[in-house]
Amino acid sequence: QVYTFNSVEIRVQPSVKVKNGAPMSIICHADISKNTDFQLKHNFTIFKDGKLVFMTVSDKEDARYEIPVAKSSDTGDYECTVKADGKLGFSNSIYVWVAGMTKPILTADKREVLEGEVVKLRCELPEEVPPLEFFFRKIKTNSAPKEKRVPEQTQNFSEVEYYVEEGDNILQFDCFAKRQVRSGWESSQHSNKTLVTVKEPFIKPTLITKPSNNVTEGDQIEFECSTVVAQIRDIEIIFQKNRKILNSVRDKKSLKYSAVATQEDSGEYLCKVEQGAVSKTTKLNVFVSELFPKPMLSASMTKLDEHKDLILSCSINGFRRGNFSIVRKSSSGDILLKNSRVLAIKVNVNDTGSYTCKAEVKGIVKESKPVRISVYAPVSKPTLSVVSGSPEVVLGKPLLLICHSVMGTPPITFTFYKGDEIKKNVTNDTYATFLDEDVGLNDNGGYKCDARNNHSSGVKTSNILNVTVIVPIRDASLGSVPYGEVEVGSDTAFLCSVKEGSWPIDFKFFKKTDHEVLLHEVREYSDRTIWHKKTMKRRDTGTYYCMASNRASVDVRSRPITISVILAAWQKGVIAAFVLTAMAGAGAVALWWFLRKKKKAKGPSMEMSGSALAPNLTSEKLARQPSDGNYYSGSGYIEDNENHMKSTDESKGPDLESAEVDYTEVEVSTLDPHR
Repeated sequence: QVYTFNSVEIRVQPSVKVKNGAPMSIICHADISKNTDFQLKHNFTIFKDGKLVFMTVSDKEDARYEIPVAKSSDTGDYECTVKADGKLGFSNSIYVWVAGMTKPILTADKREVLEGEVVKLRCELPEEVPPLEFFFRKIKTNSAPKEKRVPEQTQNFSEVEYYVEEGDNILQFDCFAKRQVRSGWESSQHSNKTLVTVKEPFIKPTLITKPSNNVTEGDQIEFECSTVVAQIRDIEIIFQKNRKILNSVRDKKSLKYSAVATQEDSGEYLCKVEQGAVSKTTKLNVFVSELFPKPMLSASMTKLDEHKDLILSCSINGFRRGNFSIVRKSSSGDILLKNSRVLAIKVNVNDTGSYTCKAEVKGIVKESKPVRISVYAPVSKPTLSVVSGSPEVVLGKPLLLICHSVMGTPPITFTFYKGDEIKKNVTNDTYATFLDEDVGLNDNGGYKCDARNNHSSGVKTSNILNVTVIVPIRDASLGSVPYGEVEVGSDTAFLCSVKEGSWPIDFKFFKKTDHEVLLHEVREYSDRTIWHKKTMKRRDTGTYYCMASNRASVDVRSRPITISVILAAWQKGVIAAFVLTAMAGAGAVALWWFLRKKKKAKGPSMEMSGSALAPNLTSEKLARQPSDGNYYSGSGYIEDNENHMKSTDESKGPDLESAEVDYTEVEVSTLDPHR
């Protein structure tokens, strides 16, 4: 028995697109070739989106998966496999689209509610499978539906709550659902409409005024706000004007509020009734006509000198009767000055401030606009000074001046002058500053300032301030006489000078070593100074520089110079003579030693030696050595040599004067008679 799979096919009846609710069949067919006609069992398995949905065993080559009522959830990719006696065949995948969804079912937990309550809705699709998206709609007459969207990933129903608002009388609710398919979104039909009746817990409040909503200042006005409630418990009535609460009551059906009408009472009033989450309001406009205009306060002068007379008068245009008072405004409250239309006083500086007048008619009090009265004391003579303290400035640096008046009522206007030129005007309380950024070396005329305020005494002028301009040090240089090389023991003059700089100038002389050493410093009222250094020594060899500074506080350093301290000419001669003498002495000793050695080589006779040497050594004293006749101690030579060494040692210094003389035995040879 030999067989083989030619192919495995899957198809859909009636088509790959099926209407929701219609029957649908998924057919799996195995095309198998056999060598003989024998029975073969086929295991059919059908998958949707990778999940097993149907399985059967048959000896036929076809298997049918029947879906009597197709639903939107049946949309997806289908494929099948066939297994026969150990061999396995696979079909291709086919996409099936079930168009449309079943109609959802909507239910409400209440059919009759009060305003402020909540309605709970449930929308369900029993024949569909998640994920789904549900849409709920609240429908009111003459208004657009309010929609809520709720996605559901794990269930085929959804629940929401709707708040019943004021004015919701008869409400209708419905819902529908959507699911995402390959071609986009699949939408269901709308559910049945559910009707909900709404009842009012209380009616909209009524707001009235007595005697009317048009009154005159001084009249008594009364407001009354009332409502009809089903349950008086937790009811609250609030009375407002411009967001300000004027009165309120709880657990009552009405509220009253009364007052004497003023012009400020004109405007919109609001009565609000609240119970739980329900709130209803009623608005009413009230107009209060003017009984009399605001009073006016006039002053004989608003700016005046101290000790002058001031008259304040209060009046009402076209209105004579009333009670008048004049007050002064203060941060701690109004200060009553006089209950009268007119106030006359002699002022001082402390009377500066704001004044108003008040008028009262029929219990209505009105206040005038404030009048500002300014009383001035004269300014004192100002003082002008430099902020830094010292009346001087470094050339090129800014100069900050301050002008100050001890006395005088502010504001005070200060004027700064440089020479006769006005540089700046400043208005301040007691002082002002001026920054001069263009200070020149040849500026003439000095500085001064004026001070004035609104007092009639006029302008006061300071004394003239003369400022010293300090020129900074520029280009310091150092020289010396002699320059470069200086003999030991001689004097050296160092000259330090500057090209420019205000006097006095501080000069400092330094020598460079491992650290800087200050050698000399001096203050000069000149642009140069000379420092005489006495008796130069060898250790004074080195590099020197000078530094100059003045009140500009800038140290200027010269270029360094190098001084070499050398030996004097006579010292060089002494040394040369000493060296030549030493060389001559050494040569004479060497020659003498050579001649003695030659003499000894010609014969050992002491007599020949004595007679031959007698002419040249008449001054020598010979001492006989008992151990060996060939060696002599020449005391004359030793004494001469000792004297020579002493003279040499004396030139070398005191350390050699105490050295002991060593006596040396000399071997003398015989002279050659032919030489």
